[in-house]
Formats: sequence, C-alpha cells, structure tokens
Amino acid sequence: MSNPVFVAVDTPDVAAARALVAAVAPHVGGVKLGLEFFCAHGPAGIAAVMEGQSLPLFLDLKLHDIPNTVAGAVRSLAPLAPSILTVHAAGGHAMLAAARAAALPGTHVVAVTVLTSLDDADLLSAGVPDGAATQAARLARLTRGAGLNGIVCSPHEVAAVKAEWADGLFVVPGVRPAGSDAGDQKRVMTPAEALKAGAGVLVIGRPITAAADPAAAAAAIAASL
Repeated sequence: MSNPVFVAVDTPDVAAARALVAAVAPHVGGVKLGLEFFCAHGPAGIAAVMEGQSLPLFLDLKLHDIPNTVAGAVRSLAPLAPSILTVHAAGGHAMLAAARAAALPGTHVVAVTVLTSLDDADLLSAGVPDGAATQAARLARLTRGAGLNGIVCSPHEVAAVKAEWADGLFVVPGVRPAGSDAGDQKRVMTPAEALKAGAGVLVIGRPITAAADPAAAAAAIAASL
C-alpha cells in the first residue's frame, strides 16, 4: 500500500467520525472502524462514515465463534465491501477457513494473534506459558494454513513471522510516534520502526484522533515514513 497508515476511528459518534475521516483523508491510506462504533451504529453507521470516501475500509470486528456463525457474519458484512476484515486466530483452522471462504474476493481476511494490550505475564495467567512471540508465530502458521491473507500482530513479532511468510499481509497496531503515550498498549514501536520490521498496515489511533489537529498529526506521521 502506498500509504500504510490506517487511522483507527474509535468513537461512537457518527458525525465526529465523518468529520475526522474527512480531515485526515489526504494523509492516511485507510480507515479502521471497530467494535465500539459497530456496536453503536451497525452496518448503516459504517456506510454513513465511508460515504463519498475512496479510502479502503478496515473493519476490525475480531470475529470469533463456531465456523458456521463466523461465515454467516462475514457474508452479512459483504455489502460494506471491507478491504480488511479481522477474525481471531484462536478460533481454529475450520473457523478461519470458513471466514476466508465466505469473504468477497477483494477482502483481505486477517487473523488476530496476540492483542497488543497483553504481555507475557498476561498470557501466562491465561494458560499460554511460552510468551507472545512464540504464540504469535504459532497462530500465524495456523492462519496461513487456513488460507487467510495475513495476521494482526504487534511490531515486536512481525519480523520473525514475515521471515516465514514473505507474502503475508501484516497488520500492526501498537504503533506510537516517538514521545507518545503508550496508553493501554504494551508492545509498541514507532511507525518507522514497525514499517522497517515488515508491517504492511500501521494501525494508529489516539496519536492522530486525540491530537489537537488530527490532520497535522496524520501528515507528520506519514512524513516520518
């Protein structure tokens, strides 16, 4: 992608989301809308925000259920024509394959490996003893075997996974410009570092959306790349 920055528009307000997207559109490569917005407004709200925009839509719903239910959900989302759609890799091979089979040909289905809000201690408490890097690599292999387009992982895991999956699409949250507050993200890098490590899509939210001038913030991040 010519501009790998996808702005994470995490607000339940349709008007605010539309205004933000309009402001940053010249400086980003796509728009990510997730659970907070989707639960508030559903597909109609997504369509309202993207109306008149040519930017790709990243629909970050992290679907995770039995294969038949996930496949049905993916088909239901088809009218929105997302460029990228997320599922959870932990759903297993059958669920992942069902999601891919149900998606439109132009939709990149990517699987979330380890959330960037988790560190090794969090994983240990959830019964995963060998750390984020090992778990991300394990789930990446599962995802690739199920025929998906790529994964979501932190910038700290992307280089190792890309070494095994050269043509995968690596969607990387946990990206913060130097000096930014990490917030609830625990495994972070700067945009330039993440891109150098192998990220294909950089998901950036609050450093843009919470800035006094979101358009200027987005432009500065794009320029840093």
